[in-house]
Amino acid sequence: MNLCLLKSKIHRASVTGASLDYEGSLTIAADLAQQVGLLPYEKILVGNMGNGERFETYVIYGKEGSGCIELNGATALLGQIGDRLTIMSYAWIEAAAAPTHRPQVIVLDAKNAVIS
Repeated sequence: MNLCLLKSKIHRASVTGASLDYEGSLTIAADLAQQVGLLPYEKILVGNMGNGERFETYVIYGKEGSGCIELNGATALLGQIGDRLTIMSYAWIEAAAAPTHRPQVIVLDAKNAVIS
């Protein structure tokens, strides 16, 4: 049996931009995404702490070191610059490995610098 467990989480990311005319996705600064093991085009679940919206989309890498977190396409309607997001991905893990599985998690400050 396999279980679906949290793989990666970026907590309290601040939205830095939005582009309604883009084809869709969430832009995440490459260094932040890589710290938690998120890959380009990986499916993610996003929760907006400012308005309670939750949505699924996929990751695209933004400029490393920029701290960018940008809502693209229809997701641009689900938040505003400054909103705080929780960005999560999940993976199927064999039940035997589940007790020792630990997700990769970072917590960001208001300027998207890692604080833990």
